[in-house]
Amino acid sequence: MTASTPVTPLSPVPSPAGEAARVVVVPHTHWDREWYLPFQRFRMGLVRMLDEVLDAMDADPAYRFTMDGQLAAVHDYLEIRPERRAALARLTAEGRFAAGPWMILADEFLCSGETLIRNLEYGLRGARELGGAMEVGYLPDQFGHCAQMPQILALAGLRVACLWRGVPAAVRRDTFAWEGADGTVLPVKYLPGGYGNAVALFSGPQEGLPDRVAAFTETMRPWQADGPLLAMYGADHSAPARGITGSGLRLATLGEYLALPGGLAVPEDAPVVAGELRSHARANILPGVLSARVPLKHAMGRAERVLTRYAEPLAALWLGGGERAAAGRLIELAWRQVIACSGHDSITGCGADETAGQVAARIAEAEQIGQAVTDLVSASLAEAAGRGRLAVVNPSPVGRTGLVLAGLPGDLAGLAAEDGSAVPVQVLDHAPTLLDETRMADLTRLLGRVHERELFGQEIVSWSAEGDVFTVVVGRHPTGGYRYADLKTAIAEAAARHPGPWLVRTVAEPVVTVAALVQIPPLGRTFLTTTPPLTARLVPDAPPFLPAAVRVPEDGVLDNGLLRVAAETDGTLTLTARSGLTARGVGRIVDGGDVGDTYNHAPPAADRLVTAPGRVEVRLVCSGPLVSVLEIARAYAWPVGAEGEGRAARVADVTVTTRAELRAGEPYLRLAVTFDNACRDHRVRWHAPTPRPAAESFAGGQYAVVRRGASAEGGGGEEPLPTFPASGFVSAGGLAVLPGHTVEYELLHPPLNTTPTAPATELAVTLLRAVGYLSRNGNPLRDEPAGPQVATPGAQCPGPITTRFAVLVHEEDWDRAGLARLAEEYHHDLLAVPGAATRNPAGARGDALAHETAITRRERERPTGEAPARGGEAEARGEAGPLELGGDGVVLGALRRRGEWLEARLAALRSVPTEAVLRGPFTTARLADTLGNGLEPLEVTEGVLRLPLRPFEIATVHVR
Repeated sequence: MTASTPVTPLSPVPSPAGEAARVVVVPHTHWDREWYLPFQRFRMGLVRMLDEVLDAMDADPAYRFTMDGQLAAVHDYLEIRPERRAALARLTAEGRFAAGPWMILADEFLCSGETLIRNLEYGLRGARELGGAMEVGYLPDQFGHCAQMPQILALAGLRVACLWRGVPAAVRRDTFAWEGADGTVLPVKYLPGGYGNAVALFSGPQEGLPDRVAAFTETMRPWQADGPLLAMYGADHSAPARGITGSGLRLATLGEYLALPGGLAVPEDAPVVAGELRSHARANILPGVLSARVPLKHAMGRAERVLTRYAEPLAALWLGGGERAAAGRLIELAWRQVIACSGHDSITGCGADETAGQVAARIAEAEQIGQAVTDLVSASLAEAAGRGRLAVVNPSPVGRTGLVLAGLPGDLAGLAAEDGSAVPVQVLDHAPTLLDETRMADLTRLLGRVHERELFGQEIVSWSAEGDVFTVVVGRHPTGGYRYADLKTAIAEAAARHPGPWLVRTVAEPVVTVAALVQIPPLGRTFLTTTPPLTARLVPDAPPFLPAAVRVPEDGVLDNGLLRVAAETDGTLTLTARSGLTARGVGRIVDGGDVGDTYNHAPPAADRLVTAPGRVEVRLVCSGPLVSVLEIARAYAWPVGAEGEGRAARVADVTVTTRAELRAGEPYLRLAVTFDNACRDHRVRWHAPTPRPAAESFAGGQYAVVRRGASAEGGGGEEPLPTFPASGFVSAGGLAVLPGHTVEYELLHPPLNTTPTAPATELAVTLLRAVGYLSRNGNPLRDEPAGPQVATPGAQCPGPITTRFAVLVHEEDWDRAGLARLAEEYHHDLLAVPGAATRNPAGARGDALAHETAITRRERERPTGEAPARGGEAEARGEAGPLELGGDGVVLGALRRRGEWLEARLAALRSVPTEAVLRGPFTTARLADTLGNGLEPLEVTEGVLRLPLRPFEIATVHVR
């Protein structure tokens, strides 16, 4: 196979005789945007480096330069040197300066598959706008490669990859075929020795160059029997030397080299490597980054989720006009922040503390933007619902029956569906009503407490003055025509009438937090009406959609008919499925030492594991029928840090609290494990014995499900610990965990410290890894440093740590157990929005129509008495959205607007072929690539589109 990349012809230069004539030099740099220095400090070096490169290219037409495969650094440069944009665009258009195809060199396991796709989309689009993109899937320094990368590259039009880490020992040539999870096969140019294999080629006097070329060819020729050798001349954060065009060696960009005859020739006997590339055989892959600075991983999971499955699709479905345009611009800002944070030295947490702080801030900003857009949609929904109603939105493309949590007025803690039927409701909490009572000599001091409308964290609804008591009523979701000037006038009049003192009371509107069981159509909404309190009753003759109630048959036991949960005396849990399959000892906490660094875990030579709590307390927080919660508090004595060859004798008292929540109709147990980390140099893991022995695990992530064993291939200078990433779910031996973010897990065989009756295998999930160095020169489990030895006290992660996930036991394999569907439900809660009065004053019809949203306009234009649009029995209790997705194992990855089209990203999370079935009020559809280009029309029959999918195939569909 050969690359078909269009290139600019190489400039003719003199070539030396012999083997040197078959060496092609690719001048390049590897630019870590942020790492052991924060972004802005690295950027100054970037500006100097690219200044030198552009000056060299201006002076020498034969000079070529490859900018690391990522466009972000080019943008960073042009922000400081905008005057050089035209020159850089010219060089890019000429093919001499290779930009893109990525926006950032992301870690492929610590962001979602959709983030990888958007990364490539933004990088290719930006590079082409600059003058042209390097059409090579260049992956020089990522810490391993995900199973779907061949398909992700191919769907963007890239037909060749070039990479370094993760290649197994079976690869003995510098080219091989890489088969992705779906069967897509790409030729790969492997970089033996890394992306700087020729970094020393031009070091030294010119007369010594032939000897250095000979040494280079002697090293590289065993990897490539024929064709020109690839000499990657570059290193981290540096510019190649000038004058190298006079060396007689040919210069090229990476794309130009791969397009040369023999530049990418995959021998017929070359191995086909299938799936992810996570072997340690030929280079370290630094797996400890999966669990370094876990709060970053938590934040990334939240930001990706709110952006991909709430802000973007809800704006596409429910906003129109100017609001949709504004939301689109905000969403693009958020995506750029998420992509920037996905960098292989960013989300990994293997940078300096200053770097990690900036990454955390950018992730938080992306999440805030996503939430702001969701709030914009919520405001429209609140208007459409009106005062006294609750709007509930389903972010999933399948109909769901599930719980939604909402705050309701205290006297109206019941709910009724649109057809008038009672909605099962369970009261969870009553908010306090008297928030404050203060004596004030001067009543006007009250104004100093008020910020516009805010008072005590809520918003002012009304006020009154009786005698010497001034009462302010606040609420969480106020409506009406509040004006600060009116409050100021009322206070002034009251103070004039009665100089003081005054008793100032701040009272909250009575609010009750309830859980409601709602049936809601795919990507649809329903309006619930608040009513006087109703008793939630789940009885055998209830409507078919109602599940069995959650019972508490005895102390420490929860049961919803699908799963029985029992808290044991040691604080672990016993889970029993309806089939009888049981897992005992679930949730054992193991604390061990870690004298490694942000790249690699390393236990101390004399490690001491803490597994048994000193005290266990179990209490029932709430009891059914819709949700029941146990709280389990376990007290431990953990060593405060590393000391000598082991762990310190001094200990810290740490309480690990587990909130175990079982809901009606859910076959999994929701868990939140919380502790305040007061220790250093340690690793905390959550363990669960599997119901059956398991020599392999199955983990979801990046639009694939990957099968892994209990060991890893070593040989590249680090201990091959079999710790792996999982984001959607991980399953082994009949036990599954649904994490709320990317987690590190390990399948332990045999298990540690189990009783004779325990199963032979155990799944461990890392809750925290606290370390004090970016890289240790003497890491016991790694031969060489992975970076500078920089102290990182922030990577000890002091303070509160909370990890949320769900756990279940299942008889069948991951596919037939429907783990992809369960993960969809667990990760995407129903959205509840309290109704509100219109934002526009009554009678101002023209102004209201000028500012109304797509939702309110649809409500206004519906004829009086006409029911909302419905789509079958499953949608009888709400208004359907525009799309419903069916098909075994088919999931929705993203939903957004592409001009006049609605774009849906579909993925088949199945190991066998399946069919996606898309239903909705559309008449035209087409298949598209991941860049938004239409590929071929698709047949639509009466609003139904059927699309056969290969196992793990990703498909982008446009409908209108």
